[in-house]
Amino acid sequence: MPNQDPFRPVDDDALALSRALLTGASHGALGVIDPETGAPMVSRIAFALIEETPHTLISDLSHHSGALRANPDASVLLGEPGPKGDPLTHPRLTLQARAEPADKAALRTDWLAACPKAKLYYDFADFSLVRLRPLSALLNGGFGKAYRLTPDDLRRALA
Repeated sequence: MPNQDPFRPVDDDALALSRALLTGASHGALGVIDPETGAPMVSRIAFALIEETPHTLISDLSHHSGALRANPDASVLLGEPGPKGDPLTHPRLTLQARAEPADKAALRTDWLAACPKAKLYYDFADFSLVRLRPLSALLNGGFGKAYRLTPDDLRRALA
């Protein structure tokens, strides 16, 4: 029996759900590769869309910041389980991304509008604003609703 592709074609519902997850997220789980061990590592990060592109603010002292300097490839999981039911039936979006430096001074107002509590530490010298340029994404919209999204799909979702 041949393997069946579990992914559905991207449609308007998938784009709308992706948009909701991207615009509704204030935090996510960042996956990186530990440069010392080569093993995956996950951290919770602040998350915001700035100019329709995912961003995060991270301390240069954090372990994941060093991991991104060594290898800028990362993933970010967005979406939270609802108050009831099986957590695996709730929608989530995993972005595969390339971490790139962002202009922290130029984007200060945008970041603080999205994450106002960061005003306490945004200007600390050890904090950097990082753009997470999407390379691809996997959307799990619930049981039997899996989609592969391209960067173009994500742009259309946010248009």
